[in-house]
Amino acid sequence: MSAAPLVGYSSSGSEDEAEAAVTEQTSPGSGGHCRGQSPLPNERFPVPDSVLNMFPGTEEGPEDDSAKHGGRVRTFPHERGNWVTHVYVPYEAREEFPDLLDMLLPQAQAYVPRLVKMEAFHLSLSQSVVLRHHWILPFVQALKDRMASFERFLFTANQVKIYTNQEKTRTFVGLEVTSGYAQFLDLVSEVDRVMEEFDLTTFYQDPSFHISLAWCVGDACLQLEGQCLQELQEIVDEFEDSEMLLRVQAMQVRCKSGNKFFSMPLK
Repeated sequence: MSAAPLVGYSSSGSEDEAEAAVTEQTSPGSGGHCRGQSPLPNERFPVPDSVLNMFPGTEEGPEDDSAKHGGRVRTFPHERGNWVTHVYVPYEAREEFPDLLDMLLPQAQAYVPRLVKMEAFHLSLSQSVVLRHHWILPFVQALKDRMASFERFLFTANQVKIYTNQEKTRTFVGLEVTSGYAQFLDLVSEVDRVMEEFDLTTFYQDPSFHISLAWCVGDACLQLEGQCLQELQEIVDEFEDSEMLLRVQAMQVRCKSGNKFFSMPLK
């Protein structure tokens, strides 16, 4: 069994991908000499490093140190004024969900010790795309207009599956949606229309909607598929009231752009 391509994730965490646009620095005016004074000698003195460092060049992007974000590698170049944007449905987990995770994660870590639990859970409706700052509000408004007619719906995600991102620099253990798939497709169809309006990349064909539970750097598919995958599925199937636990209501669509969040409640 080959790992499914990951739906809607860039290879770097969305929390630190984007940076707010920076107001352009303007240098002091270079007007004429002060009235009544002689011109200064045409001699240039070296500018102290402490002053030069106050005005870094705008064309040179910040250093991308993967060690600062768990070894993850950026999919997009980090540029000022670019906001990495992602549309998704938050996963409103039931109270017992952490108990299930506490059983699944150690079992998976027996095969891949570097796996870590996700900090938040969601189901992607878009790939990660880059918006310029002045596009954000029109983009979100277009999304809100498209989402206005959608009603809340129930879905189940109870099939354990292994995913990688497109670059195969990260691996994920997820729960795939087994009911409610048609409703997610309808949402994606409307999100795709907004993407097309802004000339952005649409979602994958035949997507695997899922909740990522844990991740690690690198391609760990060989270790996680086969025996490990079977054991993880048995844990899910045998967990008390798992059928009810993993049946959840989709209540809103959310858009994250840089460090900004926009919520669109379903009816």
